[in-house]
Amino acid sequence: MAQYNTEDIRNFVLIGHGGAGKTSLAEALLHTAGLTNRLGSVDDSTSIFDADEEEKQRKCTIDPGFGHLTWKNKTVNLIDTPGFPDFSGGALPSLTAVETAVLVISAPAGIEINTRKMFNAAGDRKLARIIVINKIDAENLDLPGLVESITKQFGSGCRVLNLPSADGKSLVNCLAGADGQTSFGDAAQAHTELVESIVEAEDALTEAYLAGEQLSDEQLARAFTKALAGGTVIPILFSSARCELGVKELLDVLADYAPNPLQGPGAELLAEDGSAGRISPKADGQLLAQVVRVSADPKSNIRNAIMRVFSGTLHPGGNIFVGDNRRSQRTGHLLKLQGNTSQEIDQLIPGDIGALAKLEDVHTGSTVKDQASPGSIPAIKTTEPSYSLAIEPKSRGDEQKISETMSRLADEDPTFRVTRDSQTGELVISGLGDLHLRVILARMKQRFKLDVVTKPPKIPYRETVLGTAKYIDYTHKKQTGGAGQFAKVFIDVEPNERGAGYEFIDKIFAGVIDQPFRLSVDKGIKAQLPKGVLAGYPVVDVKVSLVDGKTHPVDSKDIAFQVAGREAFKKAFMQAKPVLLEPIVNMEVTVPLEFVGDIARDISGKRGRIEGQDVLPGNIAVIRGQVPLAEVAQYNSQLKSVTGGQGSYTIELSHYEVVPPNVQQQIVAQYKPKEETD
Repeated sequence: MAQYNTEDIRNFVLIGHGGAGKTSLAEALLHTAGLTNRLGSVDDSTSIFDADEEEKQRKCTIDPGFGHLTWKNKTVNLIDTPGFPDFSGGALPSLTAVETAVLVISAPAGIEINTRKMFNAAGDRKLARIIVINKIDAENLDLPGLVESITKQFGSGCRVLNLPSADGKSLVNCLAGADGQTSFGDAAQAHTELVESIVEAEDALTEAYLAGEQLSDEQLARAFTKALAGGTVIPILFSSARCELGVKELLDVLADYAPNPLQGPGAELLAEDGSAGRISPKADGQLLAQVVRVSADPKSNIRNAIMRVFSGTLHPGGNIFVGDNRRSQRTGHLLKLQGNTSQEIDQLIPGDIGALAKLEDVHTGSTVKDQASPGSIPAIKTTEPSYSLAIEPKSRGDEQKISETMSRLADEDPTFRVTRDSQTGELVISGLGDLHLRVILARMKQRFKLDVVTKPPKIPYRETVLGTAKYIDYTHKKQTGGAGQFAKVFIDVEPNERGAGYEFIDKIFAGVIDQPFRLSVDKGIKAQLPKGVLAGYPVVDVKVSLVDGKTHPVDSKDIAFQVAGREAFKKAFMQAKPVLLEPIVNMEVTVPLEFVGDIARDISGKRGRIEGQDVLPGNIAVIRGQVPLAEVAQYNSQLKSVTGGQGSYTIELSHYEVVPPNVQQQIVAQYKPKEETD
């Protein structure tokens, strides 16, 4: 590959809602720059970015795609991200690798829920933002209305940079002040508004402009880059990716005005004491890079760690350290990715994006260094998974293989979780929605030949008591012809403070039960706690007092007092007003303002409590409440139904509360206790 400097690099990411045409635009960019000999298409499965089988079948991007091109002597790295909220686990980390975010909006569909989410995420990252209105060749469009809506929702800094011509076959450059008939709007007025916003980036330039001085192209370009990087100007461009209209114009803007890695937000190195220092992008400095994606080649299953270099120079054949691991790894092939293909390169300089193959113990967000030194580059916060399924193998003997496979898939996707529920014993997978998990399971079957059975996970209820049971006795007597078993105990059961757990109190006096057998009673009760009494769920927050008992000089033994303690506890528990506790979650639902009433009623109908509401820019509302987990465990599909796919939500455990009697009755009725063996 040709040599270039950090100043010559332009990194950008394509973001937006699913179906806006991001992948088609990425294909058009490569084709226009001469990197491909034909225009790839999502519809006919010829896109080099959507090369995965699941992506081809579903006609949508699931994982970020990486590419590169050269335009006006600038090395341009691009990332095509998935647009549907279920796959935001790949989109959000991509923001850490770039200086510019290109927000693609479908002209027919307008501003959608993930359009807003990704625009705000790019702003939080302090990226330069460019808006591209795509699919302007569609029929029955209201482009003036869409531009007005963009300005209203995303701020007055949104300025038209070009406009469709009257015949719709070309674009009028408003920055250049070019003459030409536009399909809507006034090019001269757009030029004035754009330049006025640009010069605000430099006080001296503002004064010169107001004084009527003629600004040079160099002055305007410098101020434009500064305004873009500072977020005070967000240019709006138009395109039709499938017709390759507006593609060259976007490339020109990226090459001429987008900030390079020295002008962008960069990254910070977080020290062990919590302090942070900005990383200086020096080619001869310490190697500091961050992994933005871990992917596996579908044919060879070789894992690639795709990373952005912030400092130092990465070479193949060197030694690196991943995260806090003190064991070094030898770097293998260094790759530059082009969709589903790659080529070997000899180095990655500060600001560049590339991949290393066969790294171990690496995941999205990992910091890569050439020294075993403390400190890490903070990973971007991704959406917490809120939709779960319990899985079990279809074939015997696959349990271990499933755990290993799921762990590998979790390394590739930061929003995919795999846990073994200690209470229910189920293997639970969690993601951002039903579609997300279906794709994960489909890939597991394709790549690893593993098939599983899925079902909703059990709700982790708990059992406790609200009342007191006094002097409850149980006698265990067993005679088998030889030495028998005998134990008699008397216990009290009462509630413990919430969260205090189980407490055993020995109140035996005068030695009616030998000390070792008292410990046996405690052991028997402890063995019963995780099995439950009322409905098979773990018992929590109870006090048990051993108050009396009897022994036999020959037949009393450890196992006899374990059984007596267990059975006495079960008997006393059922007499002490037993109840079920259910998990209550904090819930935030983000929807367009028009759905607030529907969501509030829905939450209330699920035994939930509305605790607050915030209205965000762009007519978006965030509704906060507390709801029983059992009512929202499968809320993903319900929310999509209510909002037409325009809503999102997050949940996190808050506390446990007593289950209402009618609900408890239904749960207890389904419980079938197993036979105990002594």
